[in-house]
Amino acid sequence: MRILLVEDDHPLALTMLDMLREDQNTVDWLDDGQKALNALADEHFDLAILDLTLPRVDGLDIVRRTRQNGNQTPIIILTARTDLDEKLQGLDSGADDYLTKPFAMAELKARIRAVTRRGRADNSIVGIRVGRLTLNPETGNLSIGNDTVMLPRSEFQILHYLMRHPDQVATRRRLEDQLYGWEHGAESNSLEVHVHHLRRRIGKTAIRTLRGVGYLLDSDAVGKDSLE
Repeated sequence: MRILLVEDDHPLALTMLDMLREDQNTVDWLDDGQKALNALADEHFDLAILDLTLPRVDGLDIVRRTRQNGNQTPIIILTARTDLDEKLQGLDSGADDYLTKPFAMAELKARIRAVTRRGRADNSIVGIRVGRLTLNPETGNLSIGNDTVMLPRSEFQILHYLMRHPDQVATRRRLEDQLYGWEHGAESNSLEVHVHHLRRRIGKTAIRTLRGVGYLLDSDAVGKDSLE
């Protein structure tokens, strides 16, 4: 999952980055409200975590303007403000949840799980299912029929995105964003290497290459009894 963290308290943000990345997440960090607004408009995130008091653009304005633009990215507000009216304003503006500082990281992670679960079509199913594949975002486990394996982080990030968008083209840029966010230094062929390893796990025809564009998870291929 790719998360945008918007927090101008640098020591807190660095702690949160470490903790969130422990759970297979790619996390991008900004400490400026205008930059956060631009990022939400221009890039894809699975979740945004926003402080309310930010330079240039307030967190509430970010939520309002993001929703006005039709962007339904789940948003959790973090703030030291304890006023009930401001909490209600945040939720009424379109935020999905609200957490008051100080907070325990375990509680934030629980809120993240709850918010991201709301987007699933069927909460009775633990994980994302496409054909014979079931991926559990909370554990990183991939079930292929009756077999289960824990995916390495990079393979998990790629497959997680592809399974949420089956039969749709995922550009190379989009998948690299899921893997690395705004971090630099990835080897030019590292994405291909991870896709190669995934194909060995789920079948050579399960992930199709669209040369010069990106990759596609073929739901017909992963729905077959044999993935060889």
